[in-house]
Amino acid sequence: MSYHLPKELIDFIYVSVLSFLVGLELKTYRLYGSQKEKAYHIGSTRTFTFIGIMGYIFFQIDKLFYLSGYIALIAIYLYYYQFKLHREKTSIISFLLISLVYSFGPLSVSFDIWMSALLFVLIVFVLNSNRSLRYLFEKLNLQEFETLGKFLLLSGVILPLLPDTKLPYIEISPFKIWLVVVIISSISYGSYIAQKYIFKSRGYMLTAILGGLYSSTATTVVLAKKSSASGDITTGAIIAATAMMYVRILIISVIFNKDVADILLPPMLIFFLIGISIGLYYYKRVAKKAQAPIDDRNPLELGTAFLFALLFMIMMAATMYVTSRFGDAGLKFLSFIIGFTDIDPFVLSLLTGKYSLETAQIATAILIASGSNNILKAAYALFFGKERTLKASVWLLFLGVFTIGYAYLDPIIKELL
Repeated sequence: MSYHLPKELIDFIYVSVLSFLVGLELKTYRLYGSQKEKAYHIGSTRTFTFIGIMGYIFFQIDKLFYLSGYIALIAIYLYYYQFKLHREKTSIISFLLISLVYSFGPLSVSFDIWMSALLFVLIVFVLNSNRSLRYLFEKLNLQEFETLGKFLLLSGVILPLLPDTKLPYIEISPFKIWLVVVIISSISYGSYIAQKYIFKSRGYMLTAILGGLYSSTATTVVLAKKSSASGDITTGAIIAATAMMYVRILIISVIFNKDVADILLPPMLIFFLIGISIGLYYYKRVAKKAQAPIDDRNPLELGTAFLFALLFMIMMAATMYVTSRFGDAGLKFLSFIIGFTDIDPFVLSLLTGKYSLETAQIATAILIASGSNNILKAAYALFFGKERTLKASVWLLFLGVFTIGYAYLDPIIKELL
């Protein structure tokens, strides 16, 4: 005949063990405090074990009895807290842990064993994260946390509240406009965080790859300003950053317009492979790989997000006007001019707008804007880097002209075939 231990006994043992371990963990946590902090505290291992046992027994006897026990613990802690305040100590972590340990009893009765175990794991994790969090806040720029918090508030609270009805003329809703901003800013910010904090020992090539994903223009300017005397490291990095621009545009196209992405895939892949191959060629010619500078400007500033949304709407209105008045020729000219500015709002307006345009025309316009943007970066590299980045400027100019040439010639070649 099999014999099973009563559930009440198992729960009692489990609560006692968990309460003991929390007290032990708190005692370990206090070892990292000052001697003065260790001199004044309420209970540790044995005290917390008895609190857990008391919570379990009181809850089994009567719910009101359990509540009375908790009120008694509050009264005891209030008296102790007055004692702490006289010594300029304001932490209430002991009380929080007392409350959690006291709840082990009801949790073991009302839920399966995993709930108490999960609570214990969280307690251990939070207590041990104290030193890690202190190190994190010392190393990170707290203004970035503030900016990220504001952005999450806007994306998580305001975004669902925006109407999904289309605005006149541009034929897109405020909800979708802000959704575009959220997605693009998230891509940029993820690359920025990886570049600045995750890959600490960053070489020029890594800086180029990550920087090119959130802004190849900004990365080109930063690298050109701080170009090394040898030149080849910077040359390779600048060209690689522009190569990543093609990847970025392709990713955006996949997210917002799969049909356009299918057309852009071959040329974007070709230009990426050309750019990254040239960049690696120059990069590997230099034996010494120095640590590269990065652009410390946070791409997730709220002002930048609102400006992006405004530019996005302006680009949609301009594209709507030009295409309706001047057709495909006007769109190509507009694409070339827009390439000498920030092309992301224009590209996104093409991918998400409702125009009387064929998919191939949209893809051609995106290629032209990408090409003229490369010409702009060639000018930036030459202006800020002088002779040190002359090779990079020449190759960026080549990529720009090649991209624009492909955009114009590819439809003609397809018609002839």
